[in-house]
Amino acid sequence: MRSYEPHIIEEKRQEIWEQNRLYRATESGGGEKYYLLEMFPYPSGRIHMGHVRNYSIGDVIARYKRMRGFNVLHPMGWDAFGMPAENAAIERGVHPATWTHENIAYMRKQLKRLGFSYDWEREIATCDVAYYRWEQWMFLKMFEKGLVYRKSSPVNYCPKCQTVLANEQVEGGACWRCGEEVVQKELTQWFFAITKYADELYEYCDKLPGWPERVLNMQKNWIGKSYGVEVDFPMEDGTPLTIFTTRPDTLYGVTFMVLSPEHPLSTRLPAGTEHEQAVRAFVEKTKTQDKSFRTEIATQKEGVFTGKYVSNPLTGARVPIYIGNFVLMEYGTGAIMAVPAHDQRDFEFAKEYGLPVIATIMPGDDTLDPATMEAAYEGDGKMANSGPFNGKHNREAIPHIIDYLEEKKIGRRTVNYRLRDWGISRQRYWGAPIPIIYCDDCGTVPVPFEDLPVVLPLDLKVTAVGKSPLAERPEFYKVECPICKKPARRETDTMDTFVESSWYFLKYACADYDQGPLDRARVNYWMPVDQYIGGVEHAVLHLLYSRFFNRVLNELDLVAVREPFENLLTQGMVIKDGAKMSKSKGNVVDPDSMVKKYGADTARLFCLFASPPEKDLDWSDKGVEGCFRFLQRVWRLVTERLDDMEGTVSTLEPLAGDTDCVQLAYLIHKTVKKVTEDIDRFHLNTAIARIMELVNGVYKFIEKEKKDEDSKRLLRGAMETVIVLLFPFVPHIAEELWEMLGLDTLTIGESWPSYNEKYIMEERVLVVVQVNGKLRDRCEVERDMDQEQLKDIARSLDKVKKHVEGKTIVKTIVVPNKLVNIVVR
Repeated sequence: MRSYEPHIIEEKRQEIWEQNRLYRATESGGGEKYYLLEMFPYPSGRIHMGHVRNYSIGDVIARYKRMRGFNVLHPMGWDAFGMPAENAAIERGVHPATWTHENIAYMRKQLKRLGFSYDWEREIATCDVAYYRWEQWMFLKMFEKGLVYRKSSPVNYCPKCQTVLANEQVEGGACWRCGEEVVQKELTQWFFAITKYADELYEYCDKLPGWPERVLNMQKNWIGKSYGVEVDFPMEDGTPLTIFTTRPDTLYGVTFMVLSPEHPLSTRLPAGTEHEQAVRAFVEKTKTQDKSFRTEIATQKEGVFTGKYVSNPLTGARVPIYIGNFVLMEYGTGAIMAVPAHDQRDFEFAKEYGLPVIATIMPGDDTLDPATMEAAYEGDGKMANSGPFNGKHNREAIPHIIDYLEEKKIGRRTVNYRLRDWGISRQRYWGAPIPIIYCDDCGTVPVPFEDLPVVLPLDLKVTAVGKSPLAERPEFYKVECPICKKPARRETDTMDTFVESSWYFLKYACADYDQGPLDRARVNYWMPVDQYIGGVEHAVLHLLYSRFFNRVLNELDLVAVREPFENLLTQGMVIKDGAKMSKSKGNVVDPDSMVKKYGADTARLFCLFASPPEKDLDWSDKGVEGCFRFLQRVWRLVTERLDDMEGTVSTLEPLAGDTDCVQLAYLIHKTVKKVTEDIDRFHLNTAIARIMELVNGVYKFIEKEKKDEDSKRLLRGAMETVIVLLFPFVPHIAEELWEMLGLDTLTIGESWPSYNEKYIMEERVLVVVQVNGKLRDRCEVERDMDQEQLKDIARSLDKVKKHVEGKTIVKTIVVPNKLVNIVVR
């Protein structure tokens, strides 16, 4: 076969890989371990170009590390529970299990067709009983440790899907899945006490140098650690209204209080008064609004008076209590002290409702006049209207004010977190059952470990949108109490699907182990994950929950490390026509059709070459065509010279004194060095560009029509280098060409090429700069720099400028890598 037929080649190669179990990982493999993981997909039915890009990036690294001698684990599985499967099943009239497993089978076939080097013997699906039984075991262990509890809490609730939504699943006040307007509902739910680990999760963000700074900042902001003080403002009945503030220096400027609509006192305070109806109406209206919208700077500040007051503990002033849309229960105590002179949100609210403004911090020597202020002053300065602290700089006064509050027993130093405990209850069917039983006599009873798993029944029909059939299934929820043996009721809520994805990376290490949740020895061999790759959209919840879960399992002596992911790469999105690919926008490129037309190697190459991994990739049909043409060019480079290469032994050593050979050898060794460095830095697009430059160099060498044996040996060495460098990126064509050259195809993936420093010329050269032939200066620049760029640098030198200013530049002569002569008159 001398024409490039990617479909024939790729199917042939994939069959060989599978037959030889080439990508099977074992703990007894040679070399240092390397755990490479991409975020596993939800089995939605078909992979999309975002998947292809993510997995192509990971496959390059996995293959490259194997070639560098590492023992690589590169697994794949399925995040298979969740609401989309249930909704899809309802729409199509099929069972969620049927829909899910059919999708898994199809998507597995798609991934195999793309030639990714996965160890399919470690494949897991989180909807399998063999997986979630151990998740239930972990739930019970966490229950024993006091890390699981049940309480009533206001939640985002979608009436159509009939389930709880996380804040991130509410978009513009509507459900992210069905578009129904979300309401607030009080539900009794199960929670994981992630806040017990808040401080460690926050502090360890500074101990993850292999993570992008952007992601670490997102995690820190989500945890929201802040140092401040809790202050008690006594209400008229003597009950304290406690607030948290990081600005005790503004306490003397408090003119009103604001409660979150979700605060327990929001409807209790005005009960039985003339304000009750207005307050209740405002609370109900505000609770349905998107919380991110409520806190946006541009959102109008709205509120309602409760009719109640507190006393400022430092001044004794009578301060009214309002309910406000811009205060969230998630921060502090859900109540804030409002200082309109020094907080812009408070200022806007005060102007809207005609509330007083008291300035307590003055900028420099200026004095603020509340009557003429057009905005809050949020800077630092000298304190005023602040009793014994007048004249002090506000920042210096803060610790003394806190001391004063503690001395008077009206406040106390504290650390506050934005993070709240993780609500895991979902009123859905397609999820892992929560292993809890409710007994009228014994109360809340955990399912005994020996009775696990609590199996999700698969013989149920999901008909009503969002309505879980578990609550309608007596055979499921009617059970005997494990303690008193009386009739009891099983929990019918299922777990949030983020639970499954919070420990799947550990199960990959021992996917076939069934004697317990994890095989500690094998887990500790592979963990932590050396390189994790996935979308930035998972930067907060999935990664934070995984870090929490890993710590819990560390304390259960199931894994030795605290942090699960050593290094993280968040790849950009795939963009087409200026927007992210999506079915709703009609701009989706089907990977199947692309592979059918061009082959898997072209699809992979374009995804890797068109953009750096961390940046968005702009789809280009011309770019795809260009990648296909490049592979055809590589194909011809080898196949058109097979007869000439027969019997030739490759070398990377040039014939001394032969300039053409020396230049080619330089290019070969330089390319190996640069490609190695680029892959190590995830500069995969520039690594490919360097290989393309080498291919161009080889073609130029061929044009010299050298017939001597030394030149033929060097040419073959160049061809072999091109092929082996391309192998991590486009393994099918590389392996086929390797075999055509008469080489053992198993060896191409076993060793990465080395380079010889003596053939790598210095990257920077010293260039002499003359004016009218006389030496005026020298400059160090990159070898082979663009001539126009070199001219600009030469003209910019101070010593050159003196001899050029006021004169006309007639011409500029450039001798590459040696000299610039500027001719003037």
